[in-house]
Amino acid sequence: MISAASKINNMKSVSYLFLVLALFSGCSEDDATKNDLREFKMGFTTWGYDATLEAVNGTYSFIENNTDIYAEHIDNRIPWNAWVNDLELPVEFTNEIKGRADIKIPGKELLLSVSLLNSSRDELAADFDGEVPAYTNLNDTEIEEAYSQHINYLVNVLNPDYLVIAIEVNELRLRSPQKWASYQSLISQVTSSVRQRHPDLRISESVSLHNLFRPDVSDSAAYVAEIINHINQMDFVSVSFYPFLKNLSTQSEFQQALNFLHANVIPPIAFVETAHLAENLVIPNLNVSIEGSENEQQVYLQTLLENADVQDYEFIIWWAHRDYDALWETFPDEVKDIGQIWRDTGLLTENGLERPAFALWLNNLQNQLTQAN
Repeated sequence: MISAASKINNMKSVSYLFLVLALFSGCSEDDATKNDLREFKMGFTTWGYDATLEAVNGTYSFIENNTDIYAEHIDNRIPWNAWVNDLELPVEFTNEIKGRADIKIPGKELLLSVSLLNSSRDELAADFDGEVPAYTNLNDTEIEEAYSQHINYLVNVLNPDYLVIAIEVNELRLRSPQKWASYQSLISQVTSSVRQRHPDLRISESVSLHNLFRPDVSDSAAYVAEIINHINQMDFVSVSFYPFLKNLSTQSEFQQALNFLHANVIPPIAFVETAHLAENLVIPNLNVSIEGSENEQQVYLQTLLENADVQDYEFIIWWAHRDYDALWETFPDEVKDIGQIWRDTGLLTENGLERPAFALWLNNLQNQLTQAN
C-alpha cells in the first residue's frame, strides 16, 4: 500500500458446485461446458470486520464457504533480538502464529504473506520492543540469518502452499533507493535458505501495481525496468493493487494498468491483495476525497476476473470480505484517518449485506476449478 496508508499495515493482523458434463450429444454443448471451467483460484485475507472472537470466527467461516484459497497476511513486528541472540521468542508472537495455525482452514490452499519492511516500506520492520535492529547494510549476515530463521519458522508452523517472502518491495526502491541493492542481496540469500528446506514451496515478493504503473518519480523508466527485471525472476509475480489509490475508476483505466502488467511480466501472475471502493472516501485530515460506488467496485472485479481467465492468473485474493467499520472504531486516533482508506472495500457491507460484486464473485467461484490447479 502507499505511504499515506503505511501506519495501518501493522494492524492487519461456497461450498463447491460441480458442473455436470452433458452426455455426448454434440461438440458445441460440450465445448461450452469446458469454457466455463475456471483455472484460477479465488480467495480473501483473514482481515476481520470487528475486534471480537465472533468476528474472527465469522471471517474464517466465510472464507471456508466462499474460496479455494486464502491468505494469512503477517505485516507487523519481527523478533529480531530473539533470532539474532538465540533467545526465547516473544509470547505475543508465538501465540499469534499458533492461533493462525490452530484455525487453519482444511481443504483450502494457503498463501502466506510476510513483511520484511516497516509500514512505510523504507526500513526494516521493528522488533517487539519497537526498535529496528542495528545494521550496516540490509544484507548483513546477522540480518540475513535472522530473517531466514523467521521465515522458516512461519513456514514450518503454517505450512503454506505459496509464500510472499516480503511485501510491496518496490516501495523500498521508491523511498530508500540506496538500500535496494543490499535488499536484493539479502532476499536472494533468504530465498535460497528457504528453498533448501522447502523445495516445493512457490516463493515470490509482492509489488504494488499502483506504485509501478505510471509512477510519479523522476527516474520512472529506470525504476520500472529495475522492478520488472527483479520480479521476472520469481516463481510467480505477486501483485498488490488498489486502483483507487491511483485514481483509476473506469473499466478502461483498470484495463490499462493490467495491460501494463501483462506486457512486462513473464512468470504467472497472482493478485495477492486487491480491492476497490464501494463508497465515497472522504478524509479531510488527509485531504482525501475519492468517489466510489458499488457499481464501480463491481466493474473492477469483473475486469479483474476476466483478465484472470484470459491471462491465466494463479489466483486473486480480495483484501477484506466485509467492510470493517466496527474494527475501525477500535483504532487509535493516530491511525484512524489512515485506517479509513480500505474500510469500505468489502464485498459485504459493514452490516453483512451482500453487494452486487459478491454475486459476481459467487458466480465465478461456482464454476468448477480445473484439476490443473
